[in-house]
Amino acid sequence: MFNALVVTRDEESKKTSASVEQISLDQLPDGEVTVAVEYSTVNYKDGLCIGPGGGLVRRYPHVPGIDFAGTVEASSDDRYQPGDKVVSTGWRVGEAHWGGYSQKANVKADWLVPLPEGLDTRQAMAVGTAGFTAMLAVMALEDHGLKPGQGPVLVTGAAGGVGSVATAILANLGYEVAGVTGRPETTEYLTALGVTQVVARDELNETVKRPLEAESWAGCVDAVGGAMLARVLGQMKYGASVSAVGLAGGAALPATVIPFLLRGVNLLGIDSVMQPYDNRVRAWKRIASDLPMDKLEAMIQPARLSDLPQLGADILKGQIKGRVVVDVNA
Repeated sequence: MFNALVVTRDEESKKTSASVEQISLDQLPDGEVTVAVEYSTVNYKDGLCIGPGGGLVRRYPHVPGIDFAGTVEASSDDRYQPGDKVVSTGWRVGEAHWGGYSQKANVKADWLVPLPEGLDTRQAMAVGTAGFTAMLAVMALEDHGLKPGQGPVLVTGAAGGVGSVATAILANLGYEVAGVTGRPETTEYLTALGVTQVVARDELNETVKRPLEAESWAGCVDAVGGAMLARVLGQMKYGASVSAVGLAGGAALPATVIPFLLRGVNLLGIDSVMQPYDNRVRAWKRIASDLPMDKLEAMIQPARLSDLPQLGADILKGQIKGRVVVDVNA
């Protein structure tokens, strides 16, 4: 028997509840690889899966946790052997399939990547889906021509999980980083990560009044979406790109096509869930080389399985700073 965070739902009221319970190996879903989980983390989707479900969880009882890192215990796939260190993000693990808020997990071999050299399992979960997505966003901007010296790069939601990692990576690569936040108390934290200009959320939260404004940003990693993304599109430099990674500010985009037609602005969609294996490995290697470990350590908030119900509620309210690392064995 081992510990897991199990979410149940009352079929009459449809209300969910989450608690740490003891489960057995035969309760886990089928998989080709059994992993002794060491660490997990907390993402926005995890908050939904722990709490209201958000349409992501189809069957209860359920074990959430869309990310985990640990050691292979058993494998029917030749790519992985007992003792191998592995990372899992995406593939709807923790949503449609039981996830990493457990001391053991069964998954398909295709859903895993080897832990890259230079990272341990704790650091990998400080990165997690949020940091992996941030790296994909930076890579997409680079692939579309972004280079240091072209001007400031804007990061919205800069104090959140994606924003924190994107900021640290961009600053380490030599970019001038402007960070948007609605929490003035995070200014010192953002400055330590490498932000050289803090932009108040209210400055960008108004609905677009003019389709084009002054050309301010050479690139953007946007974790907010909604009205803020629409506003930012009109402030991009000619030919610049925006990597869209989130919708904390809403899924609707009240924008015009003018920035695309008159400034050649590129809006790049970043999906971390279904990324092909080769690009996953490329991104994780870049994380190991381009994300300063001291900056990563400064983002970490340690937690245990029993903390997750509260942390899930907190992340849905935008109250998490940096990255939560869950020691599932604590």
